[in-house]
Amino acid sequence: MTGTSILRWLGLGDGARNVTLLTLAQAFSASGSILMTLLAGIIGSRLAPHPGWATLGVTVGILMLALTSLPAALLMQRVGRRAGFVAGALVGVAAGLLAAYAVTIASFTLFCAAMGMVGVTMAFAAQYRFAAAESVEAPLVSRAVSFVMIGTLAAAVVGPQAAVWTRTLLPGAEYAATYLALSVFYLCAIGLLLMLKPTHVRERPGEGSARPLAQVIAQPALLLAMLVAAVGWGVMSFIMTATPISMHVLDGHSVEATAWVIQSHVIAMYLPSLASGWLIARLGLRTVMTVGLVCMFACLVVAVMERHVMHYWWALVLLGVGWNFLFVGGTTLLATSHRSAERFRVQAVNEFVVFGTTALASLLAGVLLQSLGWETINLLMLPLLALTLVFVLRSAVLRRSVVADAAQPGP
Repeated sequence: MTGTSILRWLGLGDGARNVTLLTLAQAFSASGSILMTLLAGIIGSRLAPHPGWATLGVTVGILMLALTSLPAALLMQRVGRRAGFVAGALVGVAAGLLAAYAVTIASFTLFCAAMGMVGVTMAFAAQYRFAAAESVEAPLVSRAVSFVMIGTLAAAVVGPQAAVWTRTLLPGAEYAATYLALSVFYLCAIGLLLMLKPTHVRERPGEGSARPLAQVIAQPALLLAMLVAAVGWGVMSFIMTATPISMHVLDGHSVEATAWVIQSHVIAMYLPSLASGWLIARLGLRTVMTVGLVCMFACLVVAVMERHVMHYWWALVLLGVGWNFLFVGGTTLLATSHRSAERFRVQAVNEFVVFGTTALASLLAGVLLQSLGWETINLLMLPLLALTLVFVLRSAVLRRSVVADAAQPGP
């Protein structure tokens, strides 16, 4: 039975083909973000003129992700999802080649430029979940998005292992072959994306036309959705970006151990998504978001206890689970807070806010890690999580009965 047949059997109907292709493309494309997270800080610590700039490559990548989110959404509104996705993946092919060359000649500037190009590719790939939602009927949206996330699980296994296997394939240029492999991954994604069928979103009954953007953004539900997603991504990016440097550069743990921790973290980020929709339907958005914040609190507690490999592992796994509940909860609330005709603008603003916060967090991670230390930077996240928890618990939006809509979000 083919992947498409399996998804059709599971109830995704005619959209199963697109969901299958997007899931496989996600597996290849997500390897770029995983390798950037794992290696950019380590390589940056070797190439950067100052230790505090070690995470600059990650920051440039995430900053470009944020800045490209708006034009990527508008471009796809004009030329379609398929053409936009292919264009984004082509930038990824060039990014892998440039990163390999930068590592070979030890150029920190070119390496950061390559990471910026990876960020551009990530901005387009981040829209895969929206394309999956547009490929199926409204009641199947959460299921389609969950299947696309499975692709990231595959990348979590393949990406770190690819770094280990290709690390020394080119003598005298450690990790250059890894980035050449990344270009091949993006080429594979292009082959899959070229087979996508066009998507057509049906307006839901009684929605009306698109409203002014300021009016849409001012809705309490949408503001809360963006807050929860931005905090989840920001805290996750801050801790995750600092982890490889703290583990490998400062504490001397091996690359293999560091790769295992990052790999486990990414798996923990996406594996719970297979049950997140069901949990929201059964327990409600407020409960799921609260559990996500509690997991992040637990991550910080474990992180400051000791700096052994297993403490890093448990902290990053808890961080991943907490991120998942906040991401799925925020995305679900976002999907119920706008009309179909407003989706491209709302998605663009949301991605810009979320990934702008993520870029700032990754930039601060390297600087603050070098100046304050691992334990202190974890404790700095406590007030932000506590404030977000207050908003979630006291929100009038979450007191309303939105569970039925949240279980079946619109695209």
